[in-house]
Amino acid sequence: MITSLVLAACGGGGGSSTSPAVNQSAATTPTSSSSSSSSSSSSSSSSSSTFVAGNFQASSVYKDSCGAPRTDTAGDSFPDMQGSFEDEGYWLRSWSNETYLWYDEIQDRDPSLDATSSEGVLDYFDLLKTEETTPSGNPKDRFHFTRNTAEYVAESQQGLTFGYGATYQLISSSPPRELVIVLVNKNSPAADAGLQRGDRIVTVDGVDLVDGSDTDTLNAGLWPDRIDEEHSFEVLDPTTSERRTVTMESAQINTDAVPETRILDTDSGTVGYLLFTDHILTAEQQLVDAITEMRDSNVTDLILDLRYNRGGYLYLANQISYMIAGAGVSGRTFSSLEFNNKNPGVNPVTGEAVSPDPFLTTTTENASPAGSALPTLELPRQRVFVLTTNSTCSASEAIINGLRGVDIEVIQFGSTTCGKPYGFYPQDNCGTTYFTTQFRSVNSAGFGDYPDGFSPANSNESTIGVTLPGCQAVDDFSPLGEITEPMLAAALAYRENGGRCSEASSQATTRGIVSSLNRDSLIGPTGNFPGNMYIRPPSG
Repeated sequence: MITSLVLAACGGGGGSSTSPAVNQSAATTPTSSSSSSSSSSSSSSSSSSTFVAGNFQASSVYKDSCGAPRTDTAGDSFPDMQGSFEDEGYWLRSWSNETYLWYDEIQDRDPSLDATSSEGVLDYFDLLKTEETTPSGNPKDRFHFTRNTAEYVAESQQGLTFGYGATYQLISSSPPRELVIVLVNKNSPAADAGLQRGDRIVTVDGVDLVDGSDTDTLNAGLWPDRIDEEHSFEVLDPTTSERRTVTMESAQINTDAVPETRILDTDSGTVGYLLFTDHILTAEQQLVDAITEMRDSNVTDLILDLRYNRGGYLYLANQISYMIAGAGVSGRTFSSLEFNNKNPGVNPVTGEAVSPDPFLTTTTENASPAGSALPTLELPRQRVFVLTTNSTCSASEAIINGLRGVDIEVIQFGSTTCGKPYGFYPQDNCGTTYFTTQFRSVNSAGFGDYPDGFSPANSNESTIGVTLPGCQAVDDFSPLGEITEPMLAAALAYRENGGRCSEASSQATTRGIVSSLNRDSLIGPTGNFPGNMYIRPPSG
């Protein structure tokens, strides 16, 4: 499911609703948290369940017992059986008690009070999380969400979604609103319409986006819920104050997880620039190709742009970290997963013994040829420059943490990351895939305590995050990969200035702080989602 409502009417705050629309980033077939269709599932129903606080039946009793079972088609077969929405609520309650990292911080509630419809099941799931906070006062669990299973599988396996191929940044969700296009997919309706990074949308189907109150029309036009929808927009491009009108028809979009790579020649050596936006399966081949090109170009440094990467499969974070760190980390630990304390040393989702995950050194079946050695950069200085914003999350932060665990210097430019050392095993039940926090990822040194993110050393932001060397810099939506773009320019200047932040970078940052503090999460045709860290998908 997707969080689709993102614009607020006059006087209101930003909101969200879990309605089946287009969505975010992810992976392949969801991993089951139990043996799925056990024989007891079909016989269980809400009428035979009596809520007793603190008493839980096994989640397998209720698994796949659905209020509205899916119907098999020629291409899909589902384990769903006729049950009730209350059964779905009882499954969520037991599954959360078994696998949630902070299960003992959930207030136990009677599913029959909420789970009386499909919407009620989602409302009940929203309650099954901790209400504790981080040291900075942020909610401890900001990463609890759902996806429509069919959409989640299509996007995560093949990078398929639908919309216009534009990703937006909502700088202000309340009037006066500001919505900026930050990425445009090649060969998409947005690209065909001439839209580019930095364009601002000011009307949708004749409704004023800046000050208008008709948010239903605004949301329907920005995030269409099917293909072949036609909508019109008025747009301001970065170089003019004149409006132009564009019309776009929604279509199936192939997500490009590595949309930009550059080889930059500098006076002190060749630098590779790699924009990585999504930890989805199709990214693996793209990353291998990009690193191979940079290795063959003998780059002496790498600038890894993660500013819009909200995460995804942890195995991809492992692979790109190995390709950056080099063959010297082969055999060492990239990360370890820490689960709840119900069964020490046991993964509560799979039932397997927990062991550290070493750096991955070969390709998987998602790159060709499978099982071949990953390319490595073998950089002369053990360091990497990373570009980040508050949309840098989860598996992207795991790259930073994993490299630091093996003494690779990570130098940060931009602003504080989102702060998500946690992850989950996506679980389908009755057509909805649920994401609840089930583990914390720690690096080789045992560190994973960054719930308030990573911040560059000269940051003026109010944060209790982990401080890294580097410089704060603003994302001004100028073209990515150009040496004048502020975040990339800050990294190049730091490199040339012997580890000092440039005055221009500091001044630009100061001007950008106010707006960045008011930004909502990165949004787009794939939805407004809180960041992902998934385990490597099964083969096949």
